[in-house]
Amino acid sequence: MHIKEETAERHTLAVIVDNEPGILARIAGLFTARGYNIESLTVSEITADKQVSRITIVTSASPATLEQIVAQLDRLVPVHRVHDLTAEGDHVERELALVKVRGTGDHRIEALRLADVYRARVVDATTSSFVFEVTGSIEKIDKFVELMGEVGLIEVARTGIVAISRGREAA
Repeated sequence: MHIKEETAERHTLAVIVDNEPGILARIAGLFTARGYNIESLTVSEITADKQVSRITIVTSASPATLEQIVAQLDRLVPVHRVHDLTAEGDHVERELALVKVRGTGDHRIEALRLADVYRARVVDATTSSFVFEVTGSIEKIDKFVELMGEVGLIEVARTGIVAISRGREAA
């Protein structure tokens, strides 16, 4: 018997849920109990009355596994909708990172030059360090962090992916 292994593909899911205590734990527990990995997770209230939240989850899974994930999420009572933004077509993904870098002498000048190239903003500065804010794709932030590693990277804090579909329709 030959078992065909399906390759895992990266997918971004937008899960619209009631904003109630424990819903994030239930969703994370669903992934954990089945051995699925969450690569990125962000949550925010999306209505003025703070009753509904949007959970953006990035995961890698085979098509069959992804179908299971979406079906299991859909069955949770507080879940309104689950959208696989990757499968539905064009969407915009962004991440924000705060990057702390040593900044003295030539390294200070190089850090500022690189920040300008990557359109990173200085949000804090001392005589010995900078904190840059950079937004963009995962690849852009990864490359910025890698380059800052060469001039004196101290610390990185990342938000995780936020995503929204293109066009007129809401996810």
